[in-house]
Amino acid sequence: GLKATFLASYLHTVIIFGVLITMVFVVYIKVYSSDQIYEFLDKTVSYTTAECEQIFSKNGTTFFVAGDYACGPVDGNRDGSYLTMLSSDGLMFGVINIVGNFGTVFVDQSYWQSAIAARPSSAAKGYLLGGICWFAIPFSLATSLGLASTALQLPITAGEAGSGLVPPAVATHLLGDAGSALILIMLFMAIVSTGSAESIAVSSLMAYDVYREYVNPEATGPQILFVSRVVVVVFGLFMGVFSIVLFEIGLNLGWVYLFMGVVIGSAVVPLWNLMTWSKASGTGAVISAWTGLVLAIVSWLVAAQIQSGEISVDALGTNEVMLSGNLIAIFSSAIIHFIYSMVIDPQDFDFSQLDSKITLVEDDLSGLTAEEQNPEELHKAYLWITRRGYVLTLILIFVWPLLSIPAGVFSKNYFAFWVLVAIAWGFGAAIVITVLPLVESSDDILRIFSGAKNMAAGSPVEEKEIEKEIDSPDEEEPKDVEPKMEGEAVEVEDKGMTA
Repeated sequence: GLKATFLASYLHTVIIFGVLITMVFVVYIKVYSSDQIYEFLDKTVSYTTAECEQIFSKNGTTFFVAGDYACGPVDGNRDGSYLTMLSSDGLMFGVINIVGNFGTVFVDQSYWQSAIAARPSSAAKGYLLGGICWFAIPFSLATSLGLASTALQLPITAGEAGSGLVPPAVATHLLGDAGSALILIMLFMAIVSTGSAESIAVSSLMAYDVYREYVNPEATGPQILFVSRVVVVVFGLFMGVFSIVLFEIGLNLGWVYLFMGVVIGSAVVPLWNLMTWSKASGTGAVISAWTGLVLAIVSWLVAAQIQSGEISVDALGTNEVMLSGNLIAIFSSAIIHFIYSMVIDPQDFDFSQLDSKITLVEDDLSGLTAEEQNPEELHKAYLWITRRGYVLTLILIFVWPLLSIPAGVFSKNYFAFWVLVAIAWGFGAAIVITVLPLVESSDDILRIFSGAKNMAAGSPVEEKEIEKEIDSPDEEEPKDVEPKMEGEAVEVEDKGMTA
């Protein structure tokens, strides 16, 4: 189950980063340079409408539509340039992106489940490091394949870009069929990895929080496993049909991405409050999340009607309309929950009671040493992750964009530095995400290889000793263990680790 998803996620992520650094290498080292891409981008916005019609034509007939292809000045950008952070549409997308991704983390059970199930000594640092490595995927891919598509002026429409077709188009242009295959492999790895994690997450919610909580409180392990397997099949079929429905009604990947904050953004602050604020009301959290969702949907529809005079897929998908829905979702629920908790239903919850209220189906605490269950060590881990989490959030959301503003339209040297950071981030993340898990698991890996070697050599005594060591890792306490900063993942999560 979950252990298999960990292994699958590692293998898939290694492949994803392998493709990522390949694309970065091809764009900025093998085929082009940062200076060439800069010159192409600068030239792209200098074309007149007549020149754009000539560029995007076939057999003497133009298919150019202003705003549909990347040619000519960009509305809302400083000097109409692509080489700037001063962009009204970029700012709106950034805010929408932050709200939506807050929602995908806080409302996604797979994040919580993986953190709780992971070894406590790795959970806090692992999530922070994982977030830093993940950022390389949108940052490095956008800087390479994303900018290359515009610089090379490939005939990609805005609708095709919204459907996520920029990476395969650029990869195919640069590498031919090999590029198409690499992007297909990358996409398959991402979908399978995410799909397996989500399937396990949803099945666990239904099996433990619904079936075991309300249907059969005395459920045994095999019964819970059966329910979990049924849910995996049902959920997989449902998501398959649901994706077909979205496609048939014309909602592409970009549209759904912008919309997700409207739907799930209202749950972010109530969940945060429940994990970190002793006065937070559970009833208020439910009320504020649902009320925020209703208000977000209503404001989203009203904004579309005001801006476009109609309610349609295109009208509902503009940045301004999506921004209004996202902001109403996250801020309305925050205000409602705060007022409800302070005025109507104030609480004084003792977070130390969490351990006593969590019951296990099987009394299995393998991998948890006494040190990792020590409240003092848990508190140290809480302080470690919150301080660094806040600092990293401040840097990525505010400091970095603000430092780019004085540059205005990037110079060639400034853009070269930007590309250098993207390349270094991508390669560094690939190395960390590939090597670090192997280093941390080196003892177990060597133990397995040693066992396989002994079995091949016909050494039954050593084989039994190895099996015993693997099956009972806690029978002998390790010596010379250095003090750790990490704590037991359940309590760390409950104190807001996902910041």
